[in-house]
Amino acid sequence: MGSLSTNTFSSLDSDGFTNDCKMVIDFIADYYKNIENYPVQSQVKPGYLLTKLPDTAPYCQESLEDVLKDVTDSIIPGLTHWQSPNFFAYFQSNASTAGFVGEMLCSGLNVVGFSWIASPAATELESIVMDWMGKMLKLPSTFLFSGNGGYSLHPSCSKRQTEKSMNISKLVVYASDQTHSALFKGVKLVGIPSSNFRCLSTSFSSEFSLSPQSLEDAIENDIKAGYVPLFLCATVGTTACGAVDPVMDLGKIARKYNLWFHIDAAYAAASFINRVTVKQSRILEEQCEAVVDYKDWQIALSRRFRALKLWIVIRMHGIANLMFHIRSHVNLAKRFESLVAKDSRFEVVVPRRFSLVCFRLKHNDACKASELNRKLLAAVNESGRAFMTHSVVGGLFIIRCAVGSTLIEERHVDDLWKLIQEKAADLVEETGAIGE
Repeated sequence: MGSLSTNTFSSLDSDGFTNDCKMVIDFIADYYKNIENYPVQSQVKPGYLLTKLPDTAPYCQESLEDVLKDVTDSIIPGLTHWQSPNFFAYFQSNASTAGFVGEMLCSGLNVVGFSWIASPAATELESIVMDWMGKMLKLPSTFLFSGNGGYSLHPSCSKRQTEKSMNISKLVVYASDQTHSALFKGVKLVGIPSSNFRCLSTSFSSEFSLSPQSLEDAIENDIKAGYVPLFLCATVGTTACGAVDPVMDLGKIARKYNLWFHIDAAYAAASFINRVTVKQSRILEEQCEAVVDYKDWQIALSRRFRALKLWIVIRMHGIANLMFHIRSHVNLAKRFESLVAKDSRFEVVVPRRFSLVCFRLKHNDACKASELNRKLLAAVNESGRAFMTHSVVGGLFIIRCAVGSTLIEERHVDDLWKLIQEKAADLVEETGAIGE
């Protein structure tokens, strides 16, 4: 067995750092130059990596060249390429040069923020950037740090403990059957019985939005039965089909019955970004009164310096380019929607909102239609030339085309549609099925 080198080991070598970073940057740049050459959806089988990598960690250090070679040979084939312009499967997690730069700075500075003194810039920049975001979305001042927004977790927990004990088994939560499953997990996490989760049905007639009347009926029935309505979740841009709940009408009902009203807009909220005049927030002027300790705002003790990355992205892109980026995706989705609408074999299942298009190959038999579209989706994905996903709404199997890649252009949308038509023609010829 070899002996360890007597040289002093340094995990942060400023001399070698520049060369290592250049190698990684070149590697990433080459990846993006060639990203369209990879199958969009990974073609590997479960467990593939076990046969490619050693079952024990290396005892001695290895070169970055060797590591990057293994990334090329073993890791890249096992990736589904989310940044590919032919990726239409899920709502995107976009990458950008500004994001890469911000992430490098965030990791390079590597501070831990749990109290103001632990890293004042991390605390104050997060407050400022969140104000920027709030103003970009035209949120009321109560949501802004500069408007006395924000609240500490610990006092709220203490207050609950000092108040009269509440029978949590009587609390009720309301949402639609299109609401993200994360809400149901949250209900279980806080201890509210699953039977107290009211998953209200939606339909084609309401474009899968939550009906205010069905909500109010459910609330009235619960009150008569001795339950306590607690929480209402509306959604702007559901995952399955992009449905939008009537938040104004639902908000009036929430106020009438004193419900906590939450709007889930994790996907679609970015579309509300608008031009504003941003002025730096005047916060933390008096340290003893205005200091924010984020450890008191969350369950975890510390947090990464995430605001730095967002700050850099906003500054390097600007609000105008962020708006352009979002609107270009919406326009490309409109283009795809129009292509679908022109082909009599297909139908757009629900009206397009934002940049998600839900469609299917038509058939007069519902069961056969679902099977036909399953096969169509599988054929498209197995080609490696594009990747989409499905959803089931109103008992129908539909195909989701989520436009959102940073690199996407019109030609990618057009190529996707040609691929779909090609596979649909093969499928109809093979099965004898005819869209009607």
